[in-house]
Amino acid sequence: MKIHRIATRSRQRGLSFFGLIFVGLIAVAVFAIGGQSIPIFLEYASAKKAIEKAKVESTVPGVRAAFDRAASIDDIRSIKGTDLEVTKRGDKVVVSFKYSREIPLAGPAYLVYRLEAQTN
Repeated sequence: MKIHRIATRSRQRGLSFFGLIFVGLIAVAVFAIGGQSIPIFLEYASAKKAIEKAKVESTVPGVRAAFDRAASIDDIRSIKGTDLEVTKRGDKVVVSFKYSREIPLAGPAYLVYRLEAQTN
């Protein structure tokens, strides 16, 4: 009779209660970090579009002012026109930026995104 019980028990499959709690905690953590990361990446995409629009200006103050106008429309808060690096390669204006954003995780732990972009 004991052999039958052991055979039945070995065929059981699925998550235990503690396994379910563990998987649930991981899912909550992923959604929490993802929920905070999405706005960062949307702002980064807006900033990339803004430097593409701003590079048509021929002067450094013009590029920065054009970026600031686009930033006020697209709600870009992490970077300003004064943070842009504006250079010339031949007759082309090249605009680039670098910045970082942090997401606090727990205690002293942070998730840091280092973002940069450059026009062609």
